[in-house]
Amino acid sequence: MADGATFQERIQRSNKEVWAEWVVDPKQDPSTIPLDQLDPAHPDLFEANAVLPYFERLRKEDPVHYCPDTPSGPYWCVTKFDDIMHVDTNHKIFSSDIRNGGIRLGGYPIDGEPDPATYLPMFIMEDPPKHDEQRKVVQPKFTPESLTELSGLIRERAGKILDNLPRNEEFNWVRTVSVELTGQMLATLFDIPQEDRHKLIHWSDTVERMSDPNYFENVEEGFQELWKCYEYFDAVWKERAARPEPGTDLISMLVHGESTKNMPPNEYLGNMLLLIVGGNDTTRNSISAGVLALNQNPGEYKKLLENNDLIPNMVSEIIRWQSPVAHMCRTALEDTEIGGKKIKRYDKVCMWYVSGNRDEDVIPRANEFLIDRANARHHLSFGFGIHRCVGNRLGEMQLRILWEEILKRFSKVELVGEPKYLKSNFIRGITDLPVKVHD
Repeated sequence: MADGATFQERIQRSNKEVWAEWVVDPKQDPSTIPLDQLDPAHPDLFEANAVLPYFERLRKEDPVHYCPDTPSGPYWCVTKFDDIMHVDTNHKIFSSDIRNGGIRLGGYPIDGEPDPATYLPMFIMEDPPKHDEQRKVVQPKFTPESLTELSGLIRERAGKILDNLPRNEEFNWVRTVSVELTGQMLATLFDIPQEDRHKLIHWSDTVERMSDPNYFENVEEGFQELWKCYEYFDAVWKERAARPEPGTDLISMLVHGESTKNMPPNEYLGNMLLLIVGGNDTTRNSISAGVLALNQNPGEYKKLLENNDLIPNMVSEIIRWQSPVAHMCRTALEDTEIGGKKIKRYDKVCMWYVSGNRDEDVIPRANEFLIDRANARHHLSFGFGIHRCVGNRLGEMQLRILWEEILKRFSKVELVGEPKYLKSNFIRGITDLPVKVHD
């Protein structure tokens, strides 16, 4: 923490104690907060869906903004599109490596002896060459050829999910549709029984709820829950290693990959959590966000009903609009500059994708949801540079197919209550979306 507590001391602290020290009023107008005290990272702001005005002010008044004293430690807020692109595409200056602090606020210590129980390396938290070598192991699963093979299965599953929805009855779209489709796809990618997909969703949810006192006493307790994920996939690893012929699923790829076949347990767990969260949270929250955005913008829904050919473009707009990964962090490896601000070696830099995607200097009418937006794929939600999301095309394909199947069946998916949002500054998520479907 900013008070000098070690990483291990921090994760053992009571979540309630941490939250008691870090208080924010989501209803407060951010324009009334002194600029040097403005910190958009409080998860309560995301849970209340109140964070966007914070970023709007920072983009206008202090686009590279220093937060010196936070529970996550000091860090730089980078809020403009071009500045984010500069950081994201210069991996030799801005490190993602877990040994340099990792990719999210409140991440790992730069020095000290790490505890394997809570130190979970993964290839997104590596710099080249290790990042490139491990990413190449799983990349064949996301080639155009592999995606073509999956498209029919996605369509079949989406159709079954939609056909089984209750008519004229309220239900939670997130759990019934978004989670179900992404959970089934994860089980397929790992080649595990479909009945185990709910375990994957649970472990994905655990990653984002570890610091929430409503779920865990402290972060260490959350890590203990995540090690159950290792126990499960350790058995899968051993089964795949014993097969006479290598499989084509992601676990088999890791088992036989030169750069992954000898991973220690904590690195295997880290990479499994990366694949689970990456395969679940981004797509799941974009599926939910599409329904929400169309209901909030009925003119756009009308456009969609009149022209189904807008679906692929709409998918990109949904992903920009939601920005399901709110931020990524880097650590400066040398003294440098961003937007005229002097960044010192080992300073933490936070790229707020959710803010850059609303930067009207780059994206015209960025605060509007426009399904026919020109150049809609020019957004930050998948990142850029060597860490650009490896599964971005699969996520887009799931959204596209789902909306094609929705429009075959329903005249409208109607929002009938208030959405609820995830208490997280990393994943910009929707937890509840009460809807009814109309034939």
